[in-house]
Amino acid sequence: MNADIPIKQRGKKTSLFRRKEILPYLMVSPYLIFVLVFVLFPVLFCLFLTFHKWNIIGPMHFIGADNYTRLFHDRLFWKAIGNTLKFLLLHIPLQLVVSLFLAYLLNQKIRGIPFFRGAFFLPVIVSGVVITILWWQLLGYDTGLINRLLTSVGIPKVGWLVNPDVAIYSIALMATWKNVGLYVILFLVGLQTVPPQYYEAAKLEGATRWQQFHHITLPMINPTIFMVVILSTIGGFSLFIEPYIMTGGGPMNQTISAVLYIYKQAFQFYNMGYSATLGFFYAIMIMTVVVLQKKLIEKEE
Repeated sequence: MNADIPIKQRGKKTSLFRRKEILPYLMVSPYLIFVLVFVLFPVLFCLFLTFHKWNIIGPMHFIGADNYTRLFHDRLFWKAIGNTLKFLLLHIPLQLVVSLFLAYLLNQKIRGIPFFRGAFFLPVIVSGVVITILWWQLLGYDTGLINRLLTSVGIPKVGWLVNPDVAIYSIALMATWKNVGLYVILFLVGLQTVPPQYYEAAKLEGATRWQQFHHITLPMINPTIFMVVILSTIGGFSLFIEPYIMTGGGPMNQTISAVLYIYKQAFQFYNMGYSATLGFFYAIMIMTVVVLQKKLIEKEE
């Protein structure tokens, strides 16, 4: 059969076949280059740095596993991990409950609902630095608006950012306010995917609103809940801007987060090798927590 096909036609078919083989690789090549340059190379370079001592200016020195030994004996790093976990213990449940409650309200048929949806989402699109400075002005001890209002009605001032026992929780409240709009939108999308006939059938059976919410709404939006928990966890572990601007990690290192500590090691003390070690270890820890969360939620399902 091939002998009957002219040589020119066979050459055209072969070249066309080769083009079809190469085309998919050409289409994905920009993404592959992006992954190689901005993902794979930084990860491998970070891993390489963990075995070296480097201050950016001078040459690198191979020190083996000394950075890892230092990590496990670094009390301030583990304190930063503890501060981050304290933040998460308040931030994640509060984020989940508040955003779901607001999404449930915004899912009702009331006047001006587009305005309220936009208002709740507005802090998400505003710069985190701007939001943090705004809250820093609100929570100031002497000049903060909230303390002024408290003293005007005879209530003593609260050290929102200067009290070691309160500061990290004040930051958690502020971060929840800033990010809640994003999760409200996610929950709102999840609520609108629940078939309305389920609620109609439940009403005919005499189910109360709480029973409808517990037995219909929550199971149906479980994937959204899982997404919100994961995103809140990753966002909480990335806590940086708020303590960096509002407290600088104080008072008494009670608000220094893990990311802020890694940043200080890199750009304040120029311990690039040790900072890379902290970052690499911290990334593995976050991944472990997220995987455990996923398994726990799937088990609950």
